[in-house]
Amino acid sequence: MSDRKLLEVRELQKWFPISRNLFMRARDYVRAVDSVSFDVVRGEVLSIVGESGSGKTTLSRLAMRLVDPTAGSIRFDGHDITHLSRRDLRPFRRRMQMVFQDPYGSFNPKKTIEEIVADPLVIHHLTASRPDRQARVDEALTLVGLQPEFAKRYPHQFSGGQRQRIGIARALISRPELLIADEPVSALDVSVQAQVINLMLELKDRLKLTILFIAHDLAVVGHISDRVAVMYLGRMVEIGPTRKLFENPQHPYTRMLMSAVPIADPTLRPKRQLLKGESPSVVHPPSGCAFRTRCPYQIRQCAEIVPTLQEMAPRHFKACIRDDLFGAGSSLA
Repeated sequence: MSDRKLLEVRELQKWFPISRNLFMRARDYVRAVDSVSFDVVRGEVLSIVGESGSGKTTLSRLAMRLVDPTAGSIRFDGHDITHLSRRDLRPFRRRMQMVFQDPYGSFNPKKTIEEIVADPLVIHHLTASRPDRQARVDEALTLVGLQPEFAKRYPHQFSGGQRQRIGIARALISRPELLIADEPVSALDVSVQAQVINLMLELKDRLKLTILFIAHDLAVVGHISDRVAVMYLGRMVEIGPTRKLFENPQHPYTRMLMSAVPIADPTLRPKRQLLKGESPSVVHPPSGCAFRTRCPYQIRQCAEIVPTLQEMAPRHFKACIRDDLFGAGSSLA
């Protein structure tokens, strides 16, 4: 794996204004993403995990510049793309493509599979002739394990797993360097999930892809990731190599998520640590650490200090002011 950073995100924010009513202040916002920083190294799979509403999907759309950030910066392959116009973004969009959670919802049901998969070729003017376009579509379908003759069919004629393969084919046909996968297997059966994950890993190696993988299922994340970043209420709370983070999570929120991962062997199953209370409001989050209202380890300073990511071990970062909680040798068991 190269040390070269393909995607660099710094202090990224996305606050959505909400309608004013009798009970809201004049300027209230949903703080979907709040001062997030991370890098994606060329050739790796970085997974971003967290509960629903943590800001994962918004972050993936910010990285693709499908939505404009409120503040912060996004650099792709050394180029600042934060404020580029749609026209100036086009060359970068070809190099980073997205796989959506619901492939059927992102397909035009009136188009054939050939037309759907070929869309990036047309948008980015990558082919000059129809025969060339057909050949590229056939190649993309074969690459994801589908028969070229499927190109003449329509989306409703395929299963969920097949539709997701079609979505991956569409994303890869422009030969991108970065693939952003937003919950790509969450709507699929477990057996089909494994097939799609294995396919993505195979394609990553074959095509030398870099993948930003968005998920909430830690079992899936553990199988596909080189590194994992954990989000809570719009902020990053921990980032680290997958094995280190799974074996010895350093943030209380991460430990609670890990304790809920199913383990077949009951002798290896850690003590369950349940999250208490409801997730706080993203409009009026708690002062200091956003997780403190649900954290069993909170102290007075947690309400006063907003924690930032600090390196606790090589390439392993956490955002927590408590350095005394989990030593290097501690584990979930």
